[in-house]
Amino acid sequence: MQYIDPATGASYSIDSPRWCSDNGGYLNLTPGAGLKRGDVDTSRRSVWRYAKAIAVDDKHAVTMGEGWTPLTCGLWNDVPVMFKLDFMMPTGSFKDRGMTVLVSYLKSRGVDQVLEDSSGNAGASLSAYAAAAGMRCRILVPETASYPKIAQIAACGADVFTIRGTRQDVADTAMRMRSEIFYASHNWVPFFAEGTKTLAYELWEQLGFKAPDNVVVPLGYGSNVAGCERGFGELLRNGEITRMPRIFGVQAANCAPYFNAYQAGVDHLIPTTITPTIAEGIASSKPTRVVEALKAVRDSGGGIVAVSEDEIVAALGTLARKGFYVESTSAAAAAGLTQLLASGAIKPNESTVLVLTGTGLKASEKIGELLKLQAREM
Repeated sequence: MQYIDPATGASYSIDSPRWCSDNGGYLNLTPGAGLKRGDVDTSRRSVWRYAKAIAVDDKHAVTMGEGWTPLTCGLWNDVPVMFKLDFMMPTGSFKDRGMTVLVSYLKSRGVDQVLEDSSGNAGASLSAYAAAAGMRCRILVPETASYPKIAQIAACGADVFTIRGTRQDVADTAMRMRSEIFYASHNWVPFFAEGTKTLAYELWEQLGFKAPDNVVVPLGYGSNVAGCERGFGELLRNGEITRMPRIFGVQAANCAPYFNAYQAGVDHLIPTTITPTIAEGIASSKPTRVVEALKAVRDSGGGIVAVSEDEIVAALGTLARKGFYVESTSAAAAAGLTQLLASGAIKPNESTVLVLTGTGLKASEKIGELLKLQAREM
């Protein structure tokens, strides 16, 4: 396993932790060997049941039992679908999948201080895993980040700073600090996607060692898209599945750079108007691995859709009334599934997984406002 700079083809040893190449570009990991179903360690109820497929020695694992989340059947718009409850993680979001592997890797390389920029969930996850690993941690978040997320980060012992401006302004500020402390960005260090690929492995195992027809995920920077492509790709090369599922990414229309590039048929970002969205977890105006995410979606036969703020709110309420109390980012994916079913892109007789990525408990005040919730006096 090596780091690869996709822009130049340069390779680097993973013995030394990196967040970028020598020319400042992002890095990927070389393809993984994956595993066979007999390699699954069924005694472990976490992502580390797939340790043989993870490019980090599990003797260094920093784990809190993340992963192996429920896959439950239900209806969406009267169509049978499966809900993957990745909001049921130790810190309340799917980010724990990637963070357990990322922090385990950094710990194995002697890193003891980390920096991250985040809309909230990634920062909460890194602060928790850094605490478990005995690392110092600094997290930058937008000033508009939900207070419960800020409180969660600070409670874990991290130094948390709010940054005025957009989500991109937060990332730019982190870039200016990278010489002071290791930049453990989940959007740059490719070991994060090495962890999110376990979503594919879990779905495969929970479906009786089969791939679903479709996987629908929220799309911000693209770590779930990248994870699905990497995980299912390994299973395909090992003969454990016969085809890739179609991967569908859902963006908020107010911040949809991937959608616009997809619609234009290009593999790079194009000028896009960005405005605030209630789906703060996918409010990413300049995602990192644009080429890879677009290719993963297209090669799988999937697609990218964009949903309005009203569609997100409607889906948020519908999910809650089904018992799924999730944040607006997850609701965006559900709103996207509504579009995909209505357009016929996803058929009712197909096996479809909707990935719910973050708990609503971190955004209850905002959810109450959006859904106009209040208690009645007796």
